[in-house]
Amino acid sequence: RNLLDMDTFSKSDPVVVLFVQVSGSSEWKEFGRTEVIDNTLNPDFVRKFVLDYYFEEKQNLRFDVPPGSHSALFGTQDFLGQAFVALGEVIGSQRGRLERPLTGVPGKRCGTILLLAEELSNCRDIVTMQLCANKLDKKDFFGKSDPFLVFYRSNEDGTFTICHKTEVVKNTLNPVWQPFTIPVRALCNGDYDRTVKIDVYDWDRDGSHDFIGEFATSYRELSRAQSQFTVYEVLNPRKKCKKKKYVNSGTVTLLSFSVESEFTFVDYIRGGTQLNFTVAIDFTASNGLPSQPTSLHYASPYQLSAYALALKAVGEIIQDYDSDKLFPAYGFGAKVPPDGKISHQFPLNNNVENPSCAGIEGVLESYLQSLRTVQLYGPTNFAPVINQVAGTAAQVTDGSQYHVLLIITDGVISDMLQTKEAIVTASALPMSIIIVGVGPAEFEAMEELDGDEVRLSSRGRYAERDIVQFVPFRDYVDDSGNQVLSMARLAKDVLAEIPEQLLSYMKTRDIKPRRADPE
Repeated sequence: RNLLDMDTFSKSDPVVVLFVQVSGSSEWKEFGRTEVIDNTLNPDFVRKFVLDYYFEEKQNLRFDVPPGSHSALFGTQDFLGQAFVALGEVIGSQRGRLERPLTGVPGKRCGTILLLAEELSNCRDIVTMQLCANKLDKKDFFGKSDPFLVFYRSNEDGTFTICHKTEVVKNTLNPVWQPFTIPVRALCNGDYDRTVKIDVYDWDRDGSHDFIGEFATSYRELSRAQSQFTVYEVLNPRKKCKKKKYVNSGTVTLLSFSVESEFTFVDYIRGGTQLNFTVAIDFTASNGLPSQPTSLHYASPYQLSAYALALKAVGEIIQDYDSDKLFPAYGFGAKVPPDGKISHQFPLNNNVENPSCAGIEGVLESYLQSLRTVQLYGPTNFAPVINQVAGTAAQVTDGSQYHVLLIITDGVISDMLQTKEAIVTASALPMSIIIVGVGPAEFEAMEELDGDEVRLSSRGRYAERDIVQFVPFRDYVDDSGNQVLSMARLAKDVLAEIPEQLLSYMKTRDIKPRRADPE
């Protein structure tokens, strides 16, 4: 909109060149160009850029606007402006629509660039169906058959790939299988007329299952069962060849078939779901005196501490999905002024009424200020700050708000039982917890909280969802000392589970994304 006019006899002939920053470096690579639009200062480009989107990465984009295709290597005299933006900022903005001023021509207003992002729909439907069979062939000598079904989708080259197995129904020739759910793309790769082959087997304990018969269908044919039962004849080709009077080996009836769309993380973000980011930092004495270079809190003039690095790595990505950019920030395990009482959830900005800091830089500023005013002490208690954020998350559970708590700590947790109880309670709320361990300590207890291997439980209650992600920061430190690369690696791992955790909350509560308002 309102581009600079660089042509003498007519208006400019603009084109937009997209550059993508290589992760963890300062290098930019050209990704693609729009078409050139002649003689206009308000071009509306048709060509789209298709990018892979990763929530857990900072995907920096640069849009350069030279005045035409001839400007492959354009000089500043021809330059119409440029804009820098992270892909997450576009997706996190209202309706996936972001307007940015163009800059780069000293002393001149360069106009604006309007960016629109939409997710390419790649057959996100999920099917639930139920089948039963009637008068299947008897295969077991001492009893009836133990039937199960195997579904195959056909490939382009005529081969078949297994895509689903039902459970075994024991000792019957008239089984009714449980309803099951399968993505449409797994069933037919999104091609509604592609063959779906279904084999019927009799289960044997030794794995040498007996083939009863087969039938073929397609997604389109299966979907007709939404209005009527569909009956398929089960045929055994070998029997058919041998026996003249062979009719079939039984029938399979499709009892029900329903389709619903699977929503994505981007659907919820576009529908207005906000990610609220809260930080909790370990101020226990085991970190060492902040003024000493050996301390994990020591910030030299040349590089950030491990705490500050972890905070920036995670916060700079999440902030793109939070419209007000105000982040509550707490410390735990310190004696705080004026009376020197130990606190496990003191606001870093010293404002109990409003612990929010403006942007990640505001959090860093308050963190460094707190290091100068509190006394590092102990113990290492997580439960108070988890309960604090859980209390906030419990106030709005309609899917419009989702909370991410980042805890950065150096060591062994002191209130393990209370923390497990707090996490189990929080697992029913719209929140996730990221724990980053800094320093050389052993973090075995944190692995238990992570719940990837064994679902976390407390006093007989199991966590409703896995909401904790733990990583030791030392695993991500770049050997060459490249802090940007270390931060990118850390963020990629700790944030990778957030979209799935958000989706699992929405799904268990049957919360659909809000429709983005029309233009």
